[in-house]
Amino acid sequence: MTAYALEVQSLTKVIGKKKVVDQVSFSVNKGEIFGLLGPNGAGKTTIIRMIVSLINRTDGAVIINGNNLDEQFKETMSEMGAIVENPEFYKYMSGYKNLKHYANMALKKVSDERINEVAKLVKLEDVIHQKVKTYSLGMRQRLGVAQALLHNPSLLILDEPTNGLDPQGIREFRDYLHMLARDGISVLVSSHLLSEMQLMCDRFAILEKGKLIHISSMKETMEIDEAKEVVFEVDNSEEAVEVVKEKMEALSVKVLSDHQFSVNVNRADISTINRTLISNDINVYGINRVEASLEDRFFEITNKGAREEVK
Repeated sequence: MTAYALEVQSLTKVIGKKKVVDQVSFSVNKGEIFGLLGPNGAGKTTIIRMIVSLINRTDGAVIINGNNLDEQFKETMSEMGAIVENPEFYKYMSGYKNLKHYANMALKKVSDERINEVAKLVKLEDVIHQKVKTYSLGMRQRLGVAQALLHNPSLLILDEPTNGLDPQGIREFRDYLHMLARDGISVLVSSHLLSEMQLMCDRFAILEKGKLIHISSMKETMEIDEAKEVVFEVDNSEEAVEVVKEKMEALSVKVLSDHQFSVNVNRADISTINRTLISNDINVYGINRVEASLEDRFFEITNKGAREEVK
């Protein structure tokens, strides 16, 4: 039995003479949230539209739970639920009647009990019989998730799902996705909102100009042990900086205030600096690592790719 909910193999899309997506391969584990990152025009939406068969692939394969989309189309599509761009509903109808309408079009039979179940799952049970025109944008997004989950798919695919949501709506939506992942549903989500993807995803891939340039777990990326900025709080920062520079000449040290200085240093050297300060009768009141954000790492990775292209 395959461990992957989704495998994308050498996915390629050519429009005219331009390769919009160029030999992209990645996999999504069962029960994980996997992010596609990249600027607008990087190919994220094109990849998603190829996966859900809204547009044809020039080359490559899509495998869902071990089944090839080309060979077992109906069975494979029934394993997917998707929101591509903003979900659209009949605003003059209630949320329930909209879901009932989609249920009637599903390949699998969807019971009234299942409709009530997904409404509760996305916390719309109290308003499900109200007209959609009374819903906030966040509520309509949740109704979109409910519609995508009606036929009980194992894989949920979302393209820029938090567009237009306010901070509270984004947080609520993120919490729903984490809940779904805990229940065993795999999620593929695309976005250009890096700070949100950092909080949402287990693993991610970075796309640039249609090519996949980086793929890793969020934890590995954020914990990479390169030199990081560390802020020391001491009783006399200028004196402390002189001591550190004398002991470790190669370090980049900067006075921030009378009682704080920063230094770019590997984790292993932090304790060495601390011991050096104490042995020179400088009191240390705090040591804080300035953690890089996903945005910082994103630009490090993309800028590195750009430099390698120039070479």
